[in-house]
Amino acid sequence: MTAPVFVVDVVPGGPEFVLDGPEGRHAVSVKRLRAGEDVVLTDGQGRWVDGVVKAAEGKDRLVVAGIAEVREEPEPAPRITVVQALPKGDRGELAVETMTETGVDEIVPWAASRCITQWKGERGLKALGKWRATAREAGKQSRRVRFPLVADAMTTKQVAAFLAKADLGVVLHEDRGYGSEPLASAELPSSGRIVLVVGPEGGVSPAELEAFAEAGAKACRLGRSVLRTSTAGTAATALLLTRTGRWS
Repeated sequence: MTAPVFVVDVVPGGPEFVLDGPEGRHAVSVKRLRAGEDVVLTDGQGRWVDGVVKAAEGKDRLVVAGIAEVREEPEPAPRITVVQALPKGDRGELAVETMTETGVDEIVPWAASRCITQWKGERGLKALGKWRATAREAGKQSRRVRFPLVADAMTTKQVAAFLAKADLGVVLHEDRGYGSEPLASAELPSSGRIVLVVGPEGGVSPAELEAFAEAGAKACRLGRSVLRTSTAGTAATALLLTRTGRWS
């Protein structure tokens, strides 16, 4: 089994480090780590070290020794961003969780015109906080050392501008009448940024499709079946990671 991952503000250079606070409590009281077990300490931004538990003290202090040289995971290429329309209920956190576990690099919440859920005021800030916390926890669970960025929510106009700067912009759309092609055979860049738009349960509106097409995005479909908005981004990310060689 791979070593569990814990988040620190600054990756220590050794030789020992005390993990305390919420992360230390999770290590000692939840994971119940003991002397001799391996751990990974990361800042979630690509920097990380290996270590070995020296001692567990109280309920929230883990003494880590044998810390090796600080390493850094290189930036992925191409970078994969999913623009995720806001789903109902807790399906947004489900989408963030599974996309993070799969390997997405960035998630952009999108207030599409057909979204039932709308983020406004304090409610919106709270929802965004949940998405970011979910990405952090899913990043730890999946043993990542570079967690995905969860950006501020965007409007359709902002998403169009974002797509215009991408090396490849894709809108998942199952209707062949809009000229959609299989994502499995679409030409992909070897570097830069791929931006993938996932619409709401009601679909991407014609006006949104037009705006995104004007920004240079192409319509693509995953397959014969139509996935829910909370699972489409994960399936598409897995496909792109395989086709770009990042899963090789």
